[in-house]
Amino acid sequence: MKLLLILIISFGLLNSPAQSQTDTVDVFMLQDLELMVFRNHPVVKQAALLSESARANVMQSLGYFDPGIKAGFDRKMFGDKTYYNRWSSELKVPLWLAGADLKIGYDRNVGEFVNPETHTSTAGLAGIGLSIPLGQGLLIDSRRNILRQAKIMVNYAEAERVKQINAIWYNIVKDYWNWYFSYNQFQLISEGLELAQTRFKAISRQTLLGDKASIDSVEAAITVQDRMIQYEKMKIDLLNSRLTLSNHLWSDEAQPLELPENARPLQAVELNDKPKKEVLDTLLEFAAGSHPELIKLRAKGEQLAVERSYRKEMLKPKLNVSGSLLSTRRSFNSYVPDNYDFNMGNYKLGFEFALPLFLRAERGKLREVKIKQRELEYDMQQSNREIRNSVLTSYNHLNAYSEQLAVQVKSISNQQVLLSGESSKFDLGESTLFLINTRESKLIDMKIKREEMIAGYQKTLAELYYKAGSRM
Repeated sequence: MKLLLILIISFGLLNSPAQSQTDTVDVFMLQDLELMVFRNHPVVKQAALLSESARANVMQSLGYFDPGIKAGFDRKMFGDKTYYNRWSSELKVPLWLAGADLKIGYDRNVGEFVNPETHTSTAGLAGIGLSIPLGQGLLIDSRRNILRQAKIMVNYAEAERVKQINAIWYNIVKDYWNWYFSYNQFQLISEGLELAQTRFKAISRQTLLGDKASIDSVEAAITVQDRMIQYEKMKIDLLNSRLTLSNHLWSDEAQPLELPENARPLQAVELNDKPKKEVLDTLLEFAAGSHPELIKLRAKGEQLAVERSYRKEMLKPKLNVSGSLLSTRRSFNSYVPDNYDFNMGNYKLGFEFALPLFLRAERGKLREVKIKQRELEYDMQQSNREIRNSVLTSYNHLNAYSEQLAVQVKSISNQQVLLSGESSKFDLGESTLFLINTRESKLIDMKIKREEMIAGYQKTLAELYYKAGSRM
């Protein structure tokens, strides 16, 4: 009896930490987490900037087709003599078709020392004309090449955005089910601790009455102490898993949030049904056509195809033709002689021709693009195979979890029968407290294992969708 009192006083075996837990809890569902994440998570917002950045590059590339205007004035007076008075202005409008440029200009060059080649009347000289590449640059030029590739990169950036969001959501789902497991593990060990304390109280009373030996009290006390240690350990695990999940919680004002202590996860049903084959077929079809990684590779392929066309165009000789019709007419409100109007008799015409004799630089760049295309083709083949097999691997893991969980549920039921029978035998004096504690601890461990399987099943299900390039 003295030993019993020492155990009760020294170790506080009758004060259960689990009893301090409140009964007021709120269910925090995965859908609630999804709503908060996709509305407020900084990484999700950051991923959205990828598409905006790609569209900004498209706008930047369109700048090569912006009309441009330039003007210049230069005048020199010395000794009451006008050496020169020069004015030049031009409006240049790049045209998408054939890489041509439309030019509208006005020049006025007067003075005693102006080059006769550029000298004009006091009315000046206006002109409108075109500059057209008939060789290199006719089908595609540098500015069209840049713009087409920039537009393709929008699809690439969108695929990268989806990939990053899928990755962060997959990690969040894993953190949620880790919290689920920690929570249920803590609850089960708390229940086990309460059972051990209740049994210790009962045996203690029987020991005081002389119905049980003192050694039974020691056995009951050891069980309480062992479960107290487990309780404290799992309490820390639950706290850490709650903090990990809180990393993903943000308010509308971009302020970090903490998961409340009274929050609990959704209690998952027992997953005895295998995943349906139709789901696998749908995911495989989706992965083959819409996986972000494959979309990125296809975008690279389109980009290289544009680059290849441009490099082939660079093998052509340069042959640029330009021409302008000239006139001194400034407006069409007053009469000007016909010979000063735009007509075929007043014009400027020019052409430019250039061709490297060996074209080694151009041929080398074209060969480099072709090599990259072959590399990309092999990469596409390997990625397709790896993605398909990773989806099948996750599906096989789901099947395994489903089979294991079905067996685990039956094992728990059988273990419960054994514990009930052992308790009845103990009440009749035909069993020992050691056997009851052993079977009860085994039952708790089996229930914890069941919750671990449920969490593993849910994480593998999220992995299945993630490997297919989607999300649950």
